[in-house]
Amino acid sequence: MTRRALAIAVLLILPFVLPAEAPGQGRDRAEVAVGDTWNLTDIYPSDEAWSKAKDEAAGQFDKILAFKGHLAESPAQLLACLTLDSRISKELTRLFCYAGMKSDQDTRVSKYQGMKQMMRQLATDYGAKSSFMAPEIAAMSQAAIDAFVAEEPGLKPYRMYLGDIQRTKAHRLPIPQEKLLAEASLMASTPGSINSIFTDAELPYPEITLSDGTKARLNIAGYCRYRALANRADREAVFAAFFGALGGFQQTFGAQLAGEVNKDMFYAKARKYPSSLHYSLDKNNIPVAVYHALVDNVNKNLPSLHRYLRLKQRMLGVEQLKYSDIYAPTVAKVDLSYPYEQAQQLVIEAVEPLGPDYVATIKRAFRERWIDVYPSPGKRSGAYSNDGCYDVHPYVMLNYNGNYEDVSTLAHELGHAMHGHHANKTQPYPTADYSIFVAEVASTLNEALLIHKMLETIKDDDVRLSMLMSYLDGIRQTVFRQTQFAEFELAIHEKAEAGQPVTGETASKLYGDIARKYYGHDQGVCEFPEIYDIEWAFVHHFFYDYYVYQYSTSFTASTAMAERILAGEPGAVQQTIDFLSAGGSKYPIDTLRDAGVDMLTGEPFERTMKVMNQVMDEIEKILDKKAQAK
Repeated sequence: MTRRALAIAVLLILPFVLPAEAPGQGRDRAEVAVGDTWNLTDIYPSDEAWSKAKDEAAGQFDKILAFKGHLAESPAQLLACLTLDSRISKELTRLFCYAGMKSDQDTRVSKYQGMKQMMRQLATDYGAKSSFMAPEIAAMSQAAIDAFVAEEPGLKPYRMYLGDIQRTKAHRLPIPQEKLLAEASLMASTPGSINSIFTDAELPYPEITLSDGTKARLNIAGYCRYRALANRADREAVFAAFFGALGGFQQTFGAQLAGEVNKDMFYAKARKYPSSLHYSLDKNNIPVAVYHALVDNVNKNLPSLHRYLRLKQRMLGVEQLKYSDIYAPTVAKVDLSYPYEQAQQLVIEAVEPLGPDYVATIKRAFRERWIDVYPSPGKRSGAYSNDGCYDVHPYVMLNYNGNYEDVSTLAHELGHAMHGHHANKTQPYPTADYSIFVAEVASTLNEALLIHKMLETIKDDDVRLSMLMSYLDGIRQTVFRQTQFAEFELAIHEKAEAGQPVTGETASKLYGDIARKYYGHDQGVCEFPEIYDIEWAFVHHFFYDYYVYQYSTSFTASTAMAERILAGEPGAVQQTIDFLSAGGSKYPIDTLRDAGVDMLTGEPFERTMKVMNQVMDEIEKILDKKAQAK
């Protein structure tokens, strides 16, 4: 799966990261300062212009059919077909982006829901008409393709695309079957679409009264906000009410997940892969050993996670740590709130090691309204970056709440945006679209640079403790939690592939068993009661096959990259910029290796665990010093 394909999917199905809710959520969008909203007129000046562009793009579809049966005749024929396909694909992506982001401004507006539906249909129609391309290219020999590229220089930007088809030709189908698979894609998005609409708009979320009298509505954004309350009884009430509400629809969520798993199995079988994991990872030429090694390495290093949880318990001063405690603030009386203007400056200062050009682009993003900042009624929860508009610029959606996590999210999403910006600026359209496997490297690199900058200037023990714990929280959520999700995702697919049923009950039982292992429930490290087994239903990413593991692999890669940059290792910065600029010109494993990170070894993961334990060493020293001072 590539970034451009994900940009469409994100807009149609899922949020990129965990959502947040801000005070003033009731403020209408019209009351938000224009400078704090994104400027979608950079894509199309109006809805009417979008509609005209849509009709013009659809009018080009039949032109692709003129090339059917002729791609192997000459380099000129092949180039003309690929050029037309790129032009249509680029415009379709641009249309998708506008419709999706318009809808995300207010998910209650049916007009933009309708525009997204139209785009799904258009993409399916074009996919069916162009489905002959891959089988015809696969029928050619590698020698013939090499000869075509040598004769026609215009084909060079398509070398990676052509080579990838040759690499996967054993999994290509005859043209009629490819056409059928392309047409089936319209149905394939249904489980994720239903899940998104149900969880974002129609699920009856509960409202509870907190100890201070506040009425807390526990939709997804509300849960993500209130789960971090300082009052333990309030946190437990939030967890119980939220997961109780999800549990009331366990069968519905189970049917949605079963539909997604069945879709994955259908495509894997249709393309003759031994499993859905093989099918999903082979899209980016990632060996399945990388996935299994991640799960194995994390399981071997669960003692480090348990050490972190013991630290959390010590800092909270509780006799028994509970799962409802894991988002709780660990340092009392530390105000880590940041106005958005301050957050901008912090991010700018943090990324200075990447050079003046990188900083200048970040400033452009702030100045030229690439970012939609604040929450408003109906706005999609979460945060994401969309860099699918090749000829425009990336966009970022936030729901900025003013805490440090939101500053980190800003840095994270701008990392995605800078990746897209550099790739689009450097690469021709056919190779600008980089793999999702590397997409999270740039984002988590920015997070690493941010926490380093914050710790450089913070000397106060309490604030430093808060920052260090924030970093550990990031490791827990990105390396351990996402691998926990990946282990569940693999297990639920393996269960279905073995002919066993996928229901709400089976999913919850499987998820709960894995979660209790990770959190050391049986060892008394952290209690994970059965009511939380439904947590899987809260994870939208399960509707994007085998996505979550890449958060973990990317984090370990970016940790290694950040250490090289901050240590002043010769060439590290330029290698990083080259990495951002490489797009899809190489396979992701090779792109990372060129940047000094070899994901086929355990070195990036081991380096991450070393950093994690060094941070815990420092925390324990500060805690011991504070204890001795009492």
